Amino acid sequence: MGNRCKFWLPKKKRFCANVPLTDSLFCGNHTPRSDSQWIPCPIDPSHSVLQENLEGHLRRCPLLKQVESLTHQPFYQKGINAGKEEDPEERETLSRKRVEDSALADEPKSRAFNNILSEMKRTVYSMSVPDFLKLIEKIESVHKSICKDIQESYKIPDACGMWIKREVDRKLPFQEKHVMQQVSILGNMEDFGLLKSSIARERVDCDNGNGVPAVVEFGAGRGYLTQMLADCYGIKKVLLVERKSYKLKADRSLRQKESLILQRLRIDIEDLNLNAVESLQRSPYMAIGKHLCGPATDLTLRCCLGEQSNQSNGGGCVNPTLRGLAIATCCHHLCQWKHYINKKYLLQLGITKEEFHVVIWFTSWAVDADHGADVTDCRFYLDSIEKEQCDGDNGVEDIVRNLKAVERAALGFMCKQIIDMGRLMWMKERGLQAEFVKYVPSSVSPENHLLIARTNLC
Repeated sequence: MGNRCKFWLPKKKRFCANVPLTDSLFCGNHTPRSDSQWIPCPIDPSHSVLQENLEGHLRRCPLLKQVESLTHQPFYQKGINAGKEEDPEERETLSRKRVEDSALADEPKSRAFNNILSEMKRTVYSMSVPDFLKLIEKIESVHKSICKDIQESYKIPDACGMWIKREVDRKLPFQEKHVMQQVSILGNMEDFGLLKSSIARERVDCDNGNGVPAVVEFGAGRGYLTQMLADCYGIKKVLLVERKSYKLKADRSLRQKESLILQRLRIDIEDLNLNAVESLQRSPYMAIGKHLCGPATDLTLRCCLGEQSNQSNGGGCVNPTLRGLAIATCCHHLCQWKHYINKKYLLQLGITKEEFHVVIWFTSWAVDADHGADVTDCRFYLDSIEKEQCDGDNGVEDIVRNLKAVERAALGFMCKQIIDMGRLMWMKERGLQAEFVKYVPSSVSPENHLLIARTNLC
């Protein structure tokens, strides 16, 4: 304990555990030096390097080695799932919409929004009050027309009893809120026909020998959703996709399971060509993801159902090896127009690219209210905005500041659901049977919406 670096780590509330340098109280990372000597690494700005050591560091930076190794993999294809700012169909829709607007508009057009995501807040505050209220009215109208029937679907399947009763390895982390979410995701998959109970699975295995399809977990993190899936439903082949490196992963426990094939790919979903993953070729699989942040949901859908995924199907709508998917969405404020999977649908609803950026800023309001109450069923009433607020010196900024937390949250959830409904419609257009449900109460998690779909091959 005495031979440790004396640098105090406030977040961890302890001293650094590294060994100090000779004739110093600190390790190499924490030895005091002039700030001017340190510069961000050009390859990975998350860490810094001494300027005098830069040339040598660039030859051995850990991220450089990882990137070089990744680019030689057959499944790596830069930006394959990224999408485009405007596809041909979307440009056609946008052009037609502009013609209709110019023919019907009685008032001058509002000034263009700033499309830089980091300036969304400034964009909203720069709007005139009438334009702001008109946009809110449009959001309410669109939500009312397309988000009428989002069902509550809280499931606790018998197959997950071992986790509910905590009859699992005590070395595995157990947090009730996460377990309840994972259990309900798997319960909805079973209820939707993607997973089979042990009795039904044994009958299928005996009848045709197909067994259980492989599972690809996108944004896998430590992989504990897959851990529960393997424990409770007998999955035999697992592929974990995650761009970051994590400690305390479920991999060690999964590798101890007999006959389980496990592969982890450290790659951004944006660059993953799933067809080129050798272990998955001609193998039926299901795609899952718990809390796929922002555009990761769109990248995953495009990875599984985009044009590049259907080349082996002669241009068909559905990848022949995909059996279904279940994705719990979250962090809609990180969504991007370029990556969003169904821009055409939003444009047809009258939501432009510039308005989309405002909508995703509104989604961050969904967590403003008390999560003990389900604010997703609340309404945002334009009438609640007092007229004197519109006459304030700061205009929209005054209106936003005076909104009640529950109203802000209600508007935020409307915007979240509109974004997710566009994703649902995109899957249905590709021939999938798909649903959009609330899979846990908001008291468990305010990010409680699940996209679930299956092909006709299930």
